[in-house]
Amino acid sequence: MQYEEKYISVEQALDMVKSNDVIVTGLGAAEAGLFMGQLHTIAPRVKNVTVTNCLPTHPSEIYRPEYVDSFQVDGWFFAPQMRKAHANGNMAYIPNHLHLAATKRLQYVKPNIYVGAASMPDKHGYISLSLSNTYEKRMIEAADLVMLEVNPNMPYSLGDLQVHVSDVDYLIRADYMPPVTPDLPFTEKDAAIGRLIADMVPDGACIQLGIGGIPNAVAAALESKNDLGVHTEMLTSGMMRLAKMGVINGKRKQINRGKIVTTFAMGIPELYEFMDYNPGVAVMDGAWVNDPYTIAQNDNQISINTSLEVDLTGQCASESLGSRQFSGTGGQADTAIGAQMSKGGKSIIALYSTAMVKGPDGEKHEVSKIVPQLMTGAAVTLSRNDVDRVVTEYGVAELRGTSIRDRVARLIEIAHPKFREELWDQAVEVGILGRR
Repeated sequence: MQYEEKYISVEQALDMVKSNDVIVTGLGAAEAGLFMGQLHTIAPRVKNVTVTNCLPTHPSEIYRPEYVDSFQVDGWFFAPQMRKAHANGNMAYIPNHLHLAATKRLQYVKPNIYVGAASMPDKHGYISLSLSNTYEKRMIEAADLVMLEVNPNMPYSLGDLQVHVSDVDYLIRADYMPPVTPDLPFTEKDAAIGRLIADMVPDGACIQLGIGGIPNAVAAALESKNDLGVHTEMLTSGMMRLAKMGVINGKRKQINRGKIVTTFAMGIPELYEFMDYNPGVAVMDGAWVNDPYTIAQNDNQISINTSLEVDLTGQCASESLGSRQFSGTGGQADTAIGAQMSKGGKSIIALYSTAMVKGPDGEKHEVSKIVPQLMTGAAVTLSRNDVDRVVTEYGVAELRGTSIRDRVARLIEIAHPKFREELWDQAVEVGILGRR
């Protein structure tokens, strides 16, 4: 086999980890599944090993409370197992804007080890980092030791994420399937929001979408559009389907014309097959893709993101429930600001008008997600200075350039009807408005 001298077992890779090491692994489906799945086995001999990750997708025992002395996990974006393990005390969020995640982290700490998932080497000795180049290549260049789990099931994606085998210290044979993000079925409420958003997307626009019921509904509502382009943080299964239908072709983009540009991908197996050696898909450096000045170069750039809670001044809390970290900033601010800098661009924040929340009595109660004040301790993901349009199933609130009084009125118009009168009273009570 080519490069046989580079191959080691995952056990040999783990033997190289020392106390106080800083390890970085890939984002999402680019996480090193074998390595992370067995990392806990070295707990008896190591202390204070820092693992830096982002939206991990593989199961790992290091999140269990018995390993708190051995492993600290620092994450750019929390996944469910990280939220659950946060109470153990060895889990910490790294505040970041995605396009600066790598550069700012490297100003703080140098990684000892990078380990991630990748494609098999091609005949020229080049390996594709496959499903993410959000920060991975920059970390590879900075790390003392680079190990890649090369896997025939990982797509050989194109873009600027190729690494020559000579720049990799060790290869680990892997044969697992890339983690799948299943298509979430969308509700009628999602569909209503999707239709409202699709109405704001002109033919020829360049789009950015995420995952979940609302983004899936948006993708379905865009099927009647023509000549859409993609410049996105994340490539999704919905975008892949639109490309296969011919809705997405990138013909009207100002940069990277004809190409789907992304920094990572997660979705169904068909998405990964679509990406394999596809010259129409470019997986590029997250520091470039998500730079607002890059985003702004395409006309009619439409950024579509979701939020957990929006206050009556327009502040968007999209990553935490009060002080409890739920997910991460990701590229929300990057794409929202970049889209508004784009000629004809729009930033759209979508959320349901209400949610069911367990109260002090232990019973679930319906609450408004448009609120007079954010939950105590909530992180503001998108500031009120940068918000543009907010959408619920009840309509669209256009906030760009508006006063606080106008914002209050427009946001209450798209709140659930049963909370509207109360929201007016609360706006006066907390001092947002002088009086009605």
